This record gives sequence, structure tokens and C-alpha cells, in this order.
Amino acid sequence: QVQLQESGGASVQTGGSLRLSCSGSGWMDRRYCMGWFRQAPGREREAVALIPEEGGTAYYADSVEGRFTISQYNGKTALYLQMDSLKPEDTAMYYCAASSASSCRTYGGMWHVPLYNYWGQGTQVTVSS
Repeated sequence: QVQLQESGGASVQTGGSLRLSCSGSGWMDRRYCMGWFRQAPGREREAVALIPEEGGTAYYADSVEGRFTISQYNGKTALYLQMDSLKPEDTAMYYCAASSASSCRTYGGMWHVPLYNYWGQGTQVTVSS
């Protein structure tokens, strides 16, 4: 089965940078959509950076556009999130996830959190002023 595990979360000051990593193991179809999500206390889980097609276009939530960069290495085996100019509002548990649903490759579908059926356990990012 597919297993995902995140690493790289830490406590940083406002304006700092972090690089999150996600390693995948088990069967991972190259057609799967992948992305980074976050969930802050009392808030719904939200997508922050998505790459629905290997080698294709990356998509970002408005709140992180221009500050975060999603990338892949060795196909689906590794996913990264470079986080720059961090703000306190970025404080959350960050998750990597994958979806086997064909609709995840559509713009309307890729932002739909329940569409993702494989999840890591999360890595905490805390940004303080």
C-alpha cells in the first residue's frame, strides 16, 4: 500500500524559511496527483500547493503564492515544499497527500481535500514573531 511521511517541520521566526520533504513508499502510480496541505487548530484542512501531473503545472493557494514552491524528485518517491518569507498565519500541521481519483487532475477537483486518499502523518510548522 502507499505510505507517505513528511519531515522538515520546525519552529522559525517570521520571515524565515523551511523546506518540507515527503517520502513515498509502496505502490505509487505515476498518474496520482500529489500536493501539500495544512491544518491549523480550529480550521479546516486546506490545500496549499498542488502538482496534479508529474512534470506538469503547479498550483498554489492565494495565501502562499509567491512564497511557497512545490517540487518533485524521482517521480512520486519524493515531494518537497520550499517555504520562504514565512508568516505567523502559516503556522499549521503540514501534510503531503496523493490522490488516485482521475478528477484530481481537473482544476475543480484538485482543490477538493476529500479527493485525496493517501496521507502522511503531518509535520508541524510554527512561525513566531
